[in-house]
Amino acid sequence: MSDVASAPQFSADVIAAVTAHMNTDHPEDNLLIVRSLGGLPDATSATMAGYDEVGAQFDAEVGGSVTRAVVPWAVPITERATIRQEVVRMYHDACAALGVEPRRAGEH
Repeated sequence: MSDVASAPQFSADVIAAVTAHMNTDHPEDNLLIVRSLGGLPDATSATMAGYDEVGAQFDAEVGGSVTRAVVPWAVPITERATIRQEVVRMYHDACAALGVEPRRAGEH
């Protein structure tokens, strides 16, 4: 059985909670991720639209239009805690790619 077939399905409530947290508390992180890992360097804003076993989905404003970017997970998503770990990894990878100093642990 493949990782995709065995990946847990998260409830709509869980997906809504994760995306609300990212869009309310981390809009700048969304933008960094989309600009570097999402392949949309000209994006001016980005919101997390959702996620699945493949990756995190972001809607980004680019030149007055909204474009969907999917940033793949580096590891299989097996539980909710893994989502957080992967989004943090994406943020740090995005900062490194763009030459941005990441927040220190505990800074929010």
